[in-house]
Amino acid sequence: MSKRTSGQFSAASMADIAFLLLIFFLVATTMDIDTGLSRQLSPYDPDQEENDDKIKERNVYVVLINSNDQLLVEGRSMDIRRLSEKAKEFLVNPENKDNLPEKTPKEIPFFGEVMVSKGIISLQNDRGTSYGMYIKVQNELIAAYNEVREDVSMQKFGKHYEDLPKDKQDAVKVYIPQFLSEAEPRNIGGN
Repeated sequence: MSKRTSGQFSAASMADIAFLLLIFFLVATTMDIDTGLSRQLSPYDPDQEENDDKIKERNVYVVLINSNDQLLVEGRSMDIRRLSEKAKEFLVNPENKDNLPEKTPKEIPFFGEVMVSKGIISLQNDRGTSYGMYIKVQNELIAAYNEVREDVSMQKFGKHYEDLPKDKQDAVKVYIPQFLSEAEPRNIGGN
């Protein structure tokens, strides 16, 4: 047998040290498994009636992102900086225009009987759309809903939406419903 000096290690002991280091790093390292978008879905309402009515074209606001990350709203090219403003106009339809969503009467606590929009925003994208562009567009659309709810809260209650008690926030949510449809990606292509 050969003698080993204190500075030398056998191949077996090097493998043992490597194995121990591997175990240490596996145990000490945290792995972030929460990936994707955090989204609160509306609760299931079994009492809600099935509605077989067809959705009218005027009630759907189509927002499309093609494979070149170009934004097309209602078939027309649009700069993303205008998206939130145009989405808010669609959601509110203050002048009850024929090309914007219909409104139906609804009894809402704190509001009484008011006209509520039937508008739906449909977000569609190409399989080649970049994740960054998709998130930017989605953020603009969510911002439009939030800004409209904030405006209603300030007009009706004189308080910011976040400062309202839950029952008043729920009433605002019924008055300004958030219908954002996110479709499966398709192969659309670019312009």
